[in-house]
Amino acid sequence: MFQTTRHRPSLPRLRARVRDRSPGLGAGFVGGAVAAGLGLGAFAVLVIALWISSPYPDSGPGGALNAAAALWLLAHGAELVRTHTLTGAPTPVGVTPLLLLALPALLVHRAARDATDAGDGGPLLPPRTAWAGVVLGYLTVGAGAVAYAADGALRPSWAWTVVCVPLLVVVAAGTGVWTAYGCPRAPLDRALRRLPGGVRRLLLGSGPRARLGAATRAAGAGVVVFVGGGALVLGVSLVGHGETAQGAFLTLAEGWSGRFAVLLLCLALLPNAVLWAVAYSLGPGFLLGSGHVVGPLFSSPAPLLPPFPLLAAVPDAGPGTPLTWASAAVPVAAGLTMGWFVAGAAVRESRDAGGGRAGVRAWSWRRTVAGAGLACLVCAAVLGAFAALAGGPLGGAALARFGPVGWQVGGAALLWTATAAVPTAAVLRAWRCRGARAPVGDGARRTVGKPRTGGATAVPKPSAADGHVRRRGPFLRPRSAGSPPPGAAPVPQGHDAALEPYDVLPLDPPTPGPATSWQDDDSARRARWTALKEAAKETTEPEEVAAPEEARAADARADGTKTDGAKADDITEPADPPPPPGGDGPADPPVQQ
Repeated sequence: MFQTTRHRPSLPRLRARVRDRSPGLGAGFVGGAVAAGLGLGAFAVLVIALWISSPYPDSGPGGALNAAAALWLLAHGAELVRTHTLTGAPTPVGVTPLLLLALPALLVHRAARDATDAGDGGPLLPPRTAWAGVVLGYLTVGAGAVAYAADGALRPSWAWTVVCVPLLVVVAAGTGVWTAYGCPRAPLDRALRRLPGGVRRLLLGSGPRARLGAATRAAGAGVVVFVGGGALVLGVSLVGHGETAQGAFLTLAEGWSGRFAVLLLCLALLPNAVLWAVAYSLGPGFLLGSGHVVGPLFSSPAPLLPPFPLLAAVPDAGPGTPLTWASAAVPVAAGLTMGWFVAGAAVRESRDAGGGRAGVRAWSWRRTVAGAGLACLVCAAVLGAFAALAGGPLGGAALARFGPVGWQVGGAALLWTATAAVPTAAVLRAWRCRGARAPVGDGARRTVGKPRTGGATAVPKPSAADGHVRRRGPFLRPRSAGSPPPGAAPVPQGHDAALEPYDVLPLDPPTPGPATSWQDDDSARRARWTALKEAAKETTEPEEVAAPEEARAADARADGTKTDGAKADDITEPADPPPPPGGDGPADPPVQQ
């Protein structure tokens, strides 16, 4: 008989664990499945409506549903294979309409967010449980759609489907769970710690959150400028080739249902065309087949292009013109905008207690340059990734490469933006810090600037921990730790004294007239005597005086006071001493021991 030291949990305990964990995982699974079903239903309704309204349908309802499932997979970035061709050889279809890509990403994001936070005031589900449930539910429905579309005219490529669909679902579900938890910074900080030490210090410096946040905002502004500039270039080209685009739209389909389908396809491919215009303005351009590059310096479009309205905006073949060269203003404007944003984060104005301008807080020039470089790197990575999605194959042989090349677009964007953003950020930082009186090191926060109106002097702030003694007249009065200097403004809530190494004390404005010494000025002498008396009152220690009755009576008679009803804790104010013989004003009181 053997006795084991480890026992398996009992069956009731296993049931309790499953019952406790199943609601969260089950809710996430149902949410993911519903999100996939909504996406498939939207594509199915659209394709079925077009199939019903088509005057010459070439397939039945089964073929239309197969096409809807294939388009749903294409919206995830998966590549399709068209089997019914004139040559009989299957040809790939890899250009993903980016507008369709937004639908499944949004559905998965909302499903993960709702699965994590039910909205009933209860606790949030564990992030891994909600994320795993949504991913499993969505991929289960996706696997059924892949199996159904495998027998259609547009079949999914297994290699691309296995990679692209789970990748999109995992990323979108992760962002949904992260949003439900309030976008915490802890996962980002853990990812930043895994970087090598040299790279982390070079790119992030001592403040990774501040620099990375500023670089991300600058990169976002640069991407917005690129997208707006690309849309402008595309619109100008479409207006210039308006007749060609209108003719292609009318001849491509005859009935209203066909033209409506062409219009929907143009709208779905409109973000792709904007990114093609961005690649054109950057210099690498885009491909219209093997050996046919369209760029601002030279264009060699393919001789046989399908009559599609968006392709009518392709420039004519031949060398570039001043109008095509003007598209280079888009990356220059993006770089200048990124430099402006980085400089705005690197140099900030500080305010005093009254709300006035007290100075500026600035990064060092190395940190500013590193922040601008990081912003350019993030912007180039985003543009390169979307450019790679905007292109792809549309067939074999000559149409195997169609659209911009991702790594070329990313490299050109990095070169253009770094050339414009880094000098702009450095120059603007130097311009905004031109009034600084002291250098600001990397990671330091120091208030520097010109004196305020009325004259001011920078006085070093004494440390409260070293028992600083502040002189007031002839008396020595110790300052308590953390107490503000006499006459200073009250310290606001949340003020950190370590961040303000200087106290700005206002000076008395100069008085017009001949300069006189304080010995000759009676008002100045009286004001000084009043200040000395107030200091004497403040330094008097309120301790109980235990004196004999005779000494107390003698003091009372000397001061001209009554002893009746006097208490031991009453301290009388000494009389003013007689004025000095050499002047008409009062003399300095003796130092009290």
